[in-house]
Amino acid sequence: MKKFVMAALGGTLAGAIATTQVAGPLLAQESASSASVYEQLDLFGDIFERIRNQYVEDVEASELIEAAIDGMLTSLDPHSSYLSPDDAAQMQVQTRGEFGGLGIEVTQEEGFIKVVSPIDSTPAAEAGIEAGDFITHVDGESVLGLTLDEAVDRMRGPVGSEIIITVVREGEGEPFDVSIIRDTIELQAVRSRTEGETVVLRVTTFNDKTTPNLVTKLAEEVEALGGMENVNGFVLDLRNNPGGLLTQAIRVSDAFLNEGEIVSTRGRNPADGDRFNASQGDLAEGKPIVVLINGGSASASEIVAGALQDHRRAIVVGTKSFGKGSVQTVMPLRGASAMRLTTARYYTPSGRSIQSLGVSPDIIVEQPRRAPASEEEDEPRSAVGQRSESDLRGSLSNDSLSEDEIRQIEADRDKAAATAALREEDYQLAYAIDILKGLNALGPTE
Repeated sequence: MKKFVMAALGGTLAGAIATTQVAGPLLAQESASSASVYEQLDLFGDIFERIRNQYVEDVEASELIEAAIDGMLTSLDPHSSYLSPDDAAQMQVQTRGEFGGLGIEVTQEEGFIKVVSPIDSTPAAEAGIEAGDFITHVDGESVLGLTLDEAVDRMRGPVGSEIIITVVREGEGEPFDVSIIRDTIELQAVRSRTEGETVVLRVTTFNDKTTPNLVTKLAEEVEALGGMENVNGFVLDLRNNPGGLLTQAIRVSDAFLNEGEIVSTRGRNPADGDRFNASQGDLAEGKPIVVLINGGSASASEIVAGALQDHRRAIVVGTKSFGKGSVQTVMPLRGASAMRLTTARYYTPSGRSIQSLGVSPDIIVEQPRRAPASEEEDEPRSAVGQRSESDLRGSLSNDSLSEDEIRQIEADRDKAAATAALREEDYQLAYAIDILKGLNALGPTE
């Protein structure tokens, strides 16, 4: 025992001696690093003064400083940036759900503007802009070399004015122009409808209105179906949802979970991390859920999909999501400006980060591209049409079913036909509804 204690003490003493020996060089290195920073700041000051005094045209000092700050932030990652007073005010308006513009969420990749997703029922969506499109020119002028905020400023303009953007799209041989009329974007955070016995909840963004809208819409659709006993499940459609507020992603996830972790965030300092847990209460009352995602589902959408997937509360269907797994904090600055700084990564309940990887669906279902009208060909139809036994002259009647049972079979057949027709309009949604029908056909599991 004495040998063990001595060995431990010896180790401690050796460590103390080693620390004492290197303390001097470490302090010297820290001092040299600070001196280097001050030298760089002096260099910045020299360049700033030379631009002010010797540049070919007069420049505003405030604009130079703002450009330097923005350059410093945008060099970190695609989501950190400086917000001028106007930009900061505009961002606050957006989180309330109404703003002016085209209706697209964008990021920057390889110098060009990449569409994360078009927002439902906006000028961009109606003009055919798709997630993954690259915008190379705005009104004939290249966006290469512009910061993300500068490019966004180019796309802003008076409501009712026209903008022409040049788009590069995977699968298209040449860039093409798209004309869009700017409009006031009024976001309806949640839209709902029923497809047979399935409630479809389309969440387009995560702003202050999202959770209240979700609760209201879900209750309205359940009531319209005559109560939860008549609902076979829910489709939570997060396709082309660019995200939004972290708090709303947590509340939407919590709406369908009774317990457990929803998401955790981890910054540079482990002590600054947060964990958010679900509270008791499931709006869907245990009914099965299918979550739809695609490459335009980002940020808050991925938090919800990841949480419900990890807890096996929902089946995730569609294609891989965008992969934005970072948290931005908006920090007010003097003069009503602000900066948006990436401060943490978020992790799903199982501990996985989806940064750059995205959420992988449980079932991959591609949305078929519709062929242009000029390429569509009418399929040859039989002059006789589809026939069955009942069409044959003198066929026997079915004596094993009552008239009510026959009417029920015919009603079920009509529902199946409606779902089949939906496949032509929205194949992924029809697939999700089929999954819920299959789960209900199996019945509850013990």
